Amino acid sequence: MEMLLSTKGITICLFFFVLSLAAAIEIPLSVAQLPTITEQSHTQVAYPFDEDFTIKCEARGNPQPSFNWTKDGKPFDLSSDPRIVTSNNSGTFVIQNRGIINNFQGRYRCFASNLLGTAMSEEIELIVPSVPKFPKEKIEPLEVEHGDSVILHCNPPKGIPPLHIYWMNIDLQHIPQDERVSMSLKGDLYFANVEESDSRSDYCCFAAFPRLRTIVQKMPMTLKVSRLKHANDSGSPNAAVTKANFIKERKPKLLIPPESAGSSSSVTVIKGGVLLLECIAEGLPTPHLSWVKITGNMPKDEPETENFGKTLKIDQVTAADEGTYQCTASNPLGRARHEFHVHVEEPPQWLKKPQGGVYSVGTNLVLLCEAIGSPEPSIQWKLNGMPIDGRTFRGRISTREISLTNLQLQDSAVFQCEATNKHGTILASANVNVLNIAPLILTPDGENYATVVGYSAFLRCDIFASPAADVIWTKDEIIEPVSAFHYDSNRNGTLEIRDAKKEDSGSYVCWAKNSVGKRAIIANLDIRDATKLVVTPKNPRVLKSHSILLKCQAEYDSHLKHSFKLSWRKDGDELPVNSTEGGRIILDRDTLFISSVLLEDQGVYRCVASTALDAAEAEAQLIVLDVPDPPEDLQLSENQNRSVRLSWRAGASHNSPVNESIIEFEENHWEPGRWQELSRVPGNVTTALLSLAPYVNYQFRVVSVNAVGRSQPSQPSLRYATPPAAPDKNPENIRAESSEPNELVMKWEPLKPLERNGPGLEYRVSWRQRGVEGEWNEELVKKHSLSVRNAPTFVPYEIKVQAVNDLGSGPEPDITIGYSGEDVPDAAPSGVSVEIVNSTLVKVFWLGIPRDRVRGHLRGYKVNWWKTKSLLDGKRHHQEKHFLKFAGDRNSGMIPGLDPFSEFHLTVLAYSSRGDGPESSPVVFETPEGVPEQPRFLRIMNFDEDSVTLSWGLPKKANGHLTGYILQYQIINGTRAVSAVSDVSVSNRSVQSWHLAGLSPSTRYKFYIKACTAKGCGKAATEEGLTLAQGAYAGIYEGISTQGWFIGLMCAIALLTLLLLTICFVRRNKGGKYSVKEKEDLHPDPEAQSIKDEIFGEYSDSDEKPLKGSLQSLNGDIKATGSADSLVDYGEGEHGMFNEDGSFIGAYSGSKEKGSVESTGSSTATFPLHA
Repeated sequence: MEMLLSTKGITICLFFFVLSLAAAIEIPLSVAQLPTITEQSHTQVAYPFDEDFTIKCEARGNPQPSFNWTKDGKPFDLSSDPRIVTSNNSGTFVIQNRGIINNFQGRYRCFASNLLGTAMSEEIELIVPSVPKFPKEKIEPLEVEHGDSVILHCNPPKGIPPLHIYWMNIDLQHIPQDERVSMSLKGDLYFANVEESDSRSDYCCFAAFPRLRTIVQKMPMTLKVSRLKHANDSGSPNAAVTKANFIKERKPKLLIPPESAGSSSSVTVIKGGVLLLECIAEGLPTPHLSWVKITGNMPKDEPETENFGKTLKIDQVTAADEGTYQCTASNPLGRARHEFHVHVEEPPQWLKKPQGGVYSVGTNLVLLCEAIGSPEPSIQWKLNGMPIDGRTFRGRISTREISLTNLQLQDSAVFQCEATNKHGTILASANVNVLNIAPLILTPDGENYATVVGYSAFLRCDIFASPAADVIWTKDEIIEPVSAFHYDSNRNGTLEIRDAKKEDSGSYVCWAKNSVGKRAIIANLDIRDATKLVVTPKNPRVLKSHSILLKCQAEYDSHLKHSFKLSWRKDGDELPVNSTEGGRIILDRDTLFISSVLLEDQGVYRCVASTALDAAEAEAQLIVLDVPDPPEDLQLSENQNRSVRLSWRAGASHNSPVNESIIEFEENHWEPGRWQELSRVPGNVTTALLSLAPYVNYQFRVVSVNAVGRSQPSQPSLRYATPPAAPDKNPENIRAESSEPNELVMKWEPLKPLERNGPGLEYRVSWRQRGVEGEWNEELVKKHSLSVRNAPTFVPYEIKVQAVNDLGSGPEPDITIGYSGEDVPDAAPSGVSVEIVNSTLVKVFWLGIPRDRVRGHLRGYKVNWWKTKSLLDGKRHHQEKHFLKFAGDRNSGMIPGLDPFSEFHLTVLAYSSRGDGPESSPVVFETPEGVPEQPRFLRIMNFDEDSVTLSWGLPKKANGHLTGYILQYQIINGTRAVSAVSDVSVSNRSVQSWHLAGLSPSTRYKFYIKACTAKGCGKAATEEGLTLAQGAYAGIYEGISTQGWFIGLMCAIALLTLLLLTICFVRRNKGGKYSVKEKEDLHPDPEAQSIKDEIFGEYSDSDEKPLKGSLQSLNGDIKATGSADSLVDYGEGEHGMFNEDGSFIGAYSGSKEKGSVESTGSSTATFPLHA
């Protein structure tokens, strides 16, 4: 197959070009040759509604053939009738329909002749049908008696088949037909016996001719059916009644075939046609028809019967259908039979047809002609359309063969063989062209071909020569013929180059030579790179409802880019270019995107690329993963009291194997509708023996699980009820939970519904005091608790609980120890003492109370304390109690967060689950001085070139007697220190401002101020500022300080600042309690900080942290005090938790018990730490 690649005329071998090696090349029209019929009409019907009728006959030959016709074996002159229209150089003619054209009916034959011979067409039959009509006639009424047989004849007119006959009434309603009333193949209506209901005056026969578009109707017929033939048939009324009631019962009699045909008849049918055998019988009761084949077997496919069994029909008749068939009509009074001897014949068919061809001078000719048929066809030979006269014919002729030796140019002729029997005629023609010419190369010279690497190339060299020519191919300048193993020169001249390579490119020459002459042409071949494709990902596995993107990467020759095309196929069907399914599947050139993947999307996706020269494809197998389909067909078997076997059929796994199957159950008594897991089995198992509980009405379902997820549950199984039984177990978690001192409350976890095992579940509770000999107390209850009054306080008891139902008791229960109700302790700790650790931390010691005075479970000890006065000013404080709890039986604890330099009172008490016991006598202690808190502010009052004036506020809390201040400063660059810290000691505690000199101009400084007591210095307040450049201060001051607008601006800023401070103060007072971090900032305690650094871990605030490189100088005056106390020394307060930085959450939240009020100062803290 060739196509043009470009305007330069490159012809492309697109696919394998395979030619039949045995087929002869058609003779070019430029060579003298015999006529050959190329087109002709066959049997044709001239319908009256057609405007004209065309009878075709076309032929080719050199010289151009002339045409003549015969009609019914006689010459027919096309110019003899003006209604015939002919064409030049054509044998076809058209008959115009101008009304009556009956004279054109007949059998036509076309002859095409030139100087070399005559070709003859097959016979063409033209049928001119007449318009079918029923004759106008008067049909007398037909009168018969009840029970008689009747035939209503239709006698349809002749017309073009097929013919359809209908029996209807005047209202066009079909006459009902059955075994009694039926229509024959000829169209007559047969009554096996008539009834009075058959009487009517409008039996109409309609004949339809579909090809003529015509329906005609016969005149209506009247049928009268009566009981009496003549009223005077009998002389007495009784005799008349007897005749009227007489039923004409009789045995069957065949109407078709008639009795006159005898007991058998012969039927001939053409092979491949339809065999119709018909039997119609009359009789009373109505006969029944049956068929049997007497000789041979009935066809494998049971023959079809029609018309209520009266017609036997066999389609596509073969020789095996030949034989004797018998029809039998039977009723209770007898039988009637007829035999059909069926003969199968066939029209002529060719066994061997004469084959013409091109022959060279001096060769021999043999033409064979054999045909079969039944009867055996006769064979007639013709030469140029005329019978051969054996007396003048120089060759040998027989019925089946013609032979000629030493052919000469004048022996060129058209030989015809005609086979005929009574069923038809067939014609075969053989053109014998005797030629002697030099080779003619029919392929144009200089053709350009192209193919791709790995494909085959076919270089055409179509040759016509007589005698036959020898063909060789050479390449480029090489004289020797091409001989590589992948070169193959076909008999028709084509050079096939298999598995082409780049080096096969070049110019090839086709040489053709015979005894008359020699010719050559050039063919140019170009080899292109083959197209390659890769689809990624190769075989993707994607979850249902997810998305997948397939990409087709292509490589192809740049010369073929204009013809390159890419398409996608799924399972062999091409996907449309535009997006499909509402945009779910999108094709964009080399990509295929599928969103919301469905199971139906699974399949083989093939990327197909084509160019003008080759095609390539690559595929990817898309596998869609999904949860399994639900299991099906749940069956129960092996039914036992405590078990049953469940079997099921697994659903589709959707490309992810089932890992396990989950068996669930539902019971309809306790929790109807709630499905619970019962068992799990491996995924390859589809049956399980299920352990069941008594007294449960089960139904089961199965869920399959694969790597994707769980399937939908299966449909539930049938219900299966287990019989009741005694309990298998007793309640668990038996305990005593008494809320009153003189009460024993026994509780347990009740049995679950599936553990009851039967109706009437109760609990047998037994108890007795431990260590006291005596009988068990026993009580039967339905609930899951029992209370006993008047029990001694906090005494151990032995307790047993046993499950009981209507079918018996559970196993012997175990004994559980429980205690009766608790009371609060009735004694206070003694020997309370306090050890001062530092100014904010003390350690408390006490002696615990005796075990018998606890009267319950000892939960721990609680330390209460309250501040009475400040040692700095002697001012008394309102009593505000705080507490810490210390869990467990211990005798010491740490109390943090105290105010330094203050007096406190402290008590200790024991507590149990019931509450607090009495407090110990108060112990008074004092905390020592601590370091001051941070000064309230540090402000820069005035900046100069080399000095600054600073002002600061008093500490928020002095925590002792102030001894002075430490003022520090250093140069900074942004947030980084660039110099060491300089210290200035202010020993006068009443001084609150300082003038620093000796600073560098235009330099940023950071300043620190710390208040000090004898205990040390506290946290620093900070401020930053920039000194003025040299000479800048005077210029600025003189320039703006005397201006009125500047004075007004300064006043407005001061007023706005005052307003903002007022708002902040109001908001802060509304805020109530503030965080521990803020309070620690307000109450610095170097000793407490040291304890926290050692025990809890260090924390700091970035705003107050000394700059990098200056930590040692800023804190060098603070000495850390060591402590050997651990975290277990700290108790549980009302908010006993640690913050992330080691501070106490809620540490300053005061207790509101016993008249205490909330404090804004130091308060209690609670820690969930136990000794």
